[in-house]
Amino acid sequence: MEHHRYFADIILPLPLQDTFTYFLTKEQFNQAQAGMRVTIQFGKRKLYTGIILRLHHEKPEGFDIKPVIDLLDENPIATVKQLQLWVWIRDYYLCTLGEVYKAATPSGLKIESETQVFSNPEFDDVGFLTEKEKRAYGYIQSQGSLSLQELSKNFEGKTIQHLVYGLQSKKAIFLGEQVKNHYAAKTVNVVKVHPDYDHEFKMLAVMDELGKAPKQQQVLMAFIELTGMSGEKPVKEVFQADLLKKANAGQQALKALEKKGVLRVEKKKISRLDRTEPLDDTRKPLTDNQQTAIEKIRQYFNSQKTVLLHGVTSSGKTEIYIQLIREVIDSGEQALYILPEIALTTQIMNRLHGVFGNKVGVYHSRFSDNERVEVWQKMIDPDKAYQVILGVRSAVFLPFHQLGLVIVDEEHESTIKQFDPAPRYHARDTAIVLAGYFNARILLGTATPSLDSYYNAQTGKYGLVELNERYGNVQLPEIKIIDVRSAYRQKTMRAHFSPLLLAKMQETIAAGKQIILFQNRRGFSPYIQCQTCGWIPQCPYCDVSLTYHKMLGHLNCHYCGYAQPMPNHCGACNNTTITTKGFGTEKIEEDLSLLLPEANIQRLDLDSTRSKKSFERIIGDFEAGFTNVLVGTQMITKGLDFDNVRLVGILNADNMLSFPDYRAYERSFQLMAQVSGRAGRKEERGLVIIQTSDPKNQILKDVLNNNYKNMYLHQAMERKQFGYPPYCRLIKIVLKHKQKPKVGEGADRLAKAMQKLIGNRVVGPVFPVITRVQSYYIKHIYLKIEKEKSVSQVKKWLRQEIGNIMTYDDLKGIRVYADVDPN
Repeated sequence: MEHHRYFADIILPLPLQDTFTYFLTKEQFNQAQAGMRVTIQFGKRKLYTGIILRLHHEKPEGFDIKPVIDLLDENPIATVKQLQLWVWIRDYYLCTLGEVYKAATPSGLKIESETQVFSNPEFDDVGFLTEKEKRAYGYIQSQGSLSLQELSKNFEGKTIQHLVYGLQSKKAIFLGEQVKNHYAAKTVNVVKVHPDYDHEFKMLAVMDELGKAPKQQQVLMAFIELTGMSGEKPVKEVFQADLLKKANAGQQALKALEKKGVLRVEKKKISRLDRTEPLDDTRKPLTDNQQTAIEKIRQYFNSQKTVLLHGVTSSGKTEIYIQLIREVIDSGEQALYILPEIALTTQIMNRLHGVFGNKVGVYHSRFSDNERVEVWQKMIDPDKAYQVILGVRSAVFLPFHQLGLVIVDEEHESTIKQFDPAPRYHARDTAIVLAGYFNARILLGTATPSLDSYYNAQTGKYGLVELNERYGNVQLPEIKIIDVRSAYRQKTMRAHFSPLLLAKMQETIAAGKQIILFQNRRGFSPYIQCQTCGWIPQCPYCDVSLTYHKMLGHLNCHYCGYAQPMPNHCGACNNTTITTKGFGTEKIEEDLSLLLPEANIQRLDLDSTRSKKSFERIIGDFEAGFTNVLVGTQMITKGLDFDNVRLVGILNADNMLSFPDYRAYERSFQLMAQVSGRAGRKEERGLVIIQTSDPKNQILKDVLNNNYKNMYLHQAMERKQFGYPPYCRLIKIVLKHKQKPKVGEGADRLAKAMQKLIGNRVVGPVFPVITRVQSYYIKHIYLKIEKEKSVSQVKKWLRQEIGNIMTYDDLKGIRVYADVDPN
């Protein structure tokens, strides 16, 4: 039979280890390519969007093969190199291809039976639809919303996915995953002139009549200039925002002119990805140090593809990145610029867009699914693709065609590694593999390298280039360490501020300068306690105390999201002697409002940046000078560039240094050095005050002296002695079960099975610091594999043993996964 000759291995968006083979007709086979999407049936009824990994003529034996219902694409939506990367991630990070497929592609590129379909109320281009699409769109409109399965039953049968994707690409509908975004075309206000006044002389005549309305005159003059009315090629419209900015006028003046019939304001649909602002490619002159660094980077790129750029804070690394990106674009190649946090993309995007304009695209998870689909579709077309992509870790999954350079900025950050769900990939290491497929160059940049990267540079695996001076020879900040234990004993602390910090804050505000305060805990208080009996409210689902958030009036769990009202009496002894313990960013903000009543204070943490625009607003206010003091968590340490910050305060260094993790000292150095680097970045030298109960700690001395190398040598020596990365490869195995005895039994069996295979390289099982999260008890097992040993065989054994554990009847419900190179 014909279908016994044409087969495709399909990746499904499900956590399944292997691909599944389906047969195609000869016509389908001749059209199909790896990377194309197909409609397939999996199970008895469910339809999924799969993606072709491989086409072949090898019929699998032992089971019935189902047909590919429909080919959904004329061209692949994933490249061969992308699929190669997915397979590598599956094998290296011990996950499934389905998990990689789900993480790698936007939801709008894969739909299934239960996916809800909604009509777009803003859609008005019905004339662009085919007859079939018009009927389907009309039916969806009449129903309001329905699932893909319902649509299949009542309309077009099993080929409905093809139709749905067509309607989606034309913005006629949006999918269930996008309901929260309520897709609508993005619009901006544009200003046009009324036809009766479409000439410079007529406009000038109107201006003469507006002698007593100077603001309206300013708007008209600005309109004439922006449209180029007096020139040979005038434009017909200008953005309202640009017009009012140039005229230095408000909307009232524009509305008055609109009422008089001189100007018209209209809404115009624009692409979310389009930027039409003028370029401002003002090239900062490179210092001798920067020029030397670029030349060294180029030399390394000739012999080895990965280079670590170790530059002190404010040394001008971004300008080096821009210069290298410009060279890549000029050679017709693409550049990928990865940042660890969405928070950083706003500042860097403005800078890159000023230089490269619409050649730059942005990709991260705070974009709606519609926006991510738009970026993806643009990137898959070689003629339309962005030449520069700026994004967070998920940007490594985009379809590149001619990747020439990968920049991983702040490469030391832990957020560059995916934690949950799978695939638990490290974007830096994944980007290095991706670059290898294109023979592209990789530049890792940071002021505080990860020990792993610095070790690779020291052993010759990476090139190493160092920038030891700030741009413009600005001095590194002065750092003072304050012993708060002594200050508390002498009763000189006010709230959580030492006398020196409080005095310097008052001086800084009086001088018109700005302050950043770093406290690595959000909320008002880490916990509350009864002073009579010592009762502390705990989360009922996690083994942690609840954090008090005063603004919400709630106690919250930061692990599962559980919340309850703030109690007014003790849950154990019923007394009302409840007090807050410790302090978070919310408490600092409240204390400062009392101690510095004249200051404008804002808070930057997860709670204050829940909405899409809140981070940009807070950072924008601080950049514009409206905010005197910015209080924040780790978000403020991550490479932000502010000109007017004179003072940085680190309020409690101890809670970082005492964290029970082999990377605690490395992370503490990085956090403190990075937040210190926000001070005195332009002209005037900054001041950093670190409050601690342990002023003699060696890490604090290294921060004080900006001595990264000393920190590296001490930490490397300890890790070599105790067998931790970078001297071995580490795999963490996580087991979870709602019953404590069962998670213990499963962990013991798995540990013993692995000990038989790899001996004393197995450490544990052990309970982590937080033993229960979301009602699941947790145990960890660690595998330490020497660098010179093959880890691939160990991973093969581990995958097999994990599969065995999960099939035991007496351990039903146990969850097991591996985290390779855990953070």
